[in-house]
Amino acid sequence: MDKHLEHMPVLSRGRHRNPKRGACFMELASYLAGERWSDHPACTHPLLAALARLVNDNVNDENRAALVPLVPSIIGLTSDDLRVDARIALRCATTALPVAAAERQLALAVSVLAAEEMLARLDGAPPGRLSEASRRALDEVPHASEQARRFSRAAKITEKGFRRYAAPNAVQLAVVGIVQACVTDPDALLRRLLEETIADCAAMMHGTAPAHEAPAGRPAKAEPAPRAAVHA
Repeated sequence: MDKHLEHMPVLSRGRHRNPKRGACFMELASYLAGERWSDHPACTHPLLAALARLVNDNVNDENRAALVPLVPSIIGLTSDDLRVDARIALRCATTALPVAAAERQLALAVSVLAAEEMLARLDGAPPGRLSEASRRALDEVPHASEQARRFSRAAKITEKGFRRYAAPNAVQLAVVGIVQACVTDPDALLRRLLEETIADCAAMMHGTAPAHEAPAGRPAKAEPAPRAAVHA
């Protein structure tokens, strides 16, 4: 093993006072970026960092260690463009919606429509525009989608409200929905979500190749024990 790696903080759940006590995903990012030790470093977009913390805290110890190679790719991904918040929220909501339990589907469907509305507004596109990923995800849950459309027509959101409330709620809802979903490997889905969201952000900020659209098909079912999302 590389001697430098022997002294790297070990990924674990929650916040840590210093590297000797371990690190969450974003604390390790702050360490590698040369910033002050923090789980909210300036080197990463706040909403992307929130997703990384949630994924870190909701996978098991073995699978958390597999997140380490993703840490360098999140450093430097920061922007004030509200499109970034909307893309992150949309990736999270479209990934979780097809697998989430019925009681979470309406909120996730509303999150999909809110993110699409915000992107259309920022792009100067006609309202009602949907990406293929959003259309597929909504088609998986027709009843919730119909209710979400009725709600969205009546409830208009401001840009400030989207950034402060709607987008963070979409990320939180998505992670909880995946954690509690009846899928064979929720940890793998959480890791894929983080990978693809990082790729989306890199594409927007640095012009790299975008991630493939998240498939909306439902994975094989199982009955994992529910785990509560923490450390938002």
